[in-house]
Amino acid sequence: MSVTIPKNYSSVLNFIETQEAIKFVKDTFERKIAEYLNLTRVSAPLFVRESSGLNDHLSGVEKPVSFQISAFDDKIEIVQSLAKWKRMALKEYRFLPDTGLYTDMNAIRKDETLDNLHSLYVDQWDWERVILPDNRNISYLGQIVRKIVKAIVDTKTLLNKQFNQLTQTINEDVFFITTEELLQRYPHLSSKERENAICREKQTVFIMGIGDQLSNGSPHDLRAPDYDDWRLNGDILVWYEPLGQAVELSSMGIRVDSASLQYQLTTTNTLKRLKFPFHREVMEGKLPLSIGGGIGQSRLCLVMLEKVHIGEVQASLWPEEDLKVLKDHGIMIL
Repeated sequence: MSVTIPKNYSSVLNFIETQEAIKFVKDTFERKIAEYLNLTRVSAPLFVRESSGLNDHLSGVEKPVSFQISAFDDKIEIVQSLAKWKRMALKEYRFLPDTGLYTDMNAIRKDETLDNLHSLYVDQWDWERVILPDNRNISYLGQIVRKIVKAIVDTKTLLNKQFNQLTQTINEDVFFITTEELLQRYPHLSSKERENAICREKQTVFIMGIGDQLSNGSPHDLRAPDYDDWRLNGDILVWYEPLGQAVELSSMGIRVDSASLQYQLTTTNTLKRLKFPFHREVMEGKLPLSIGGGIGQSRLCLVMLEKVHIGEVQASLWPEEDLKVLKDHGIMIL
C-alpha cells in the first residue's frame, strides 16, 4: 500500500465545499501570481513533437507518453512539463524584461510512484519571466521566491475567511538554504529526511542548488540539465502537519545560459541534445534570459484545503488497494 492515513483525519470540507474551495484557490492564486510577477496568461500545448526537444525529460529516467499520427513522421509526446517551451514562447511573443507568461500545464507522468502527494496526472501553473543579465544571481532569485510565497500566503488567508472551517496557516517568512549547507547540517540523513528536518524547524523553506553533485558525491535530487541553472535554482517547501512531512509546492530557477548548459550537458553525458533547436538557440544566445518554474495546482489545493491525499482535490486513477483503504477511512476521492 502506498497511501498514508493520518490518525483521526476527517476532511473539514464536504464534497460541494471542496469543489467550491478548489475553484476559489485556483482563481485567487492565479490572479495573485500574475499581479506579483507581472505575467500574462497564454495558451500552451498538451503535446509536442519528439524532434523539437521541447519536452521535459525530468530526471532522465521518466519516459513521456507518446503516439504517432499520419501528419508527422516523428513521434508526438504528451508534455511532462513546459520548462523549455515557455522560454521559446517568451521569444516568439516578444516579452520584455520584467514581464512574462503563465499557463495551465496538464501532463501525464506514467512512471510516477503514486502516493498521497503524487499522481499520474499533473496540473500546475507553469510560468516564465524575462530577466536581464544582471538578474542572474541569488539575490534576484530570492526576490522572486518571496513574491511567490506571498501569493500563496495571501491566497490561504482569503480562503480561510471564505471557509472559516479552515484554520491552518502558511508562514510567509522564507528560510533560504543551499543543498550543501543542508547536507552539512544533517550529514547522516537522506536528502528527503534533510528536507523534512529543515521544514519542521523553519516551516517555509527554499532549498537552493539542486542537480549538481554535493561534497558526498551525490546530488540532493535529480534535475534535468537543460533548463534550470543548477547553481541558481531550488524548491519551495512547506511543513505540512497533517501528513507530518515537507511538501514541495514549487520547483523553479534561473534558466541556463550557454556556459551552464554546456557544463550541465557535459556532466550528465547528454551533449547529444545540442542537436535540438532549443538547445542550439541557448548556445547561440538567441533566447531571452529568463527565470521560471512550476507551481502544483493540486498540491497547493491539498495544503490549502487541509486534505491528506491528492485524490481529494483532483480526478485521477489510483490502485484499488489504495481506494479501498481511503474509502474505509471515509476519505472521498474525486
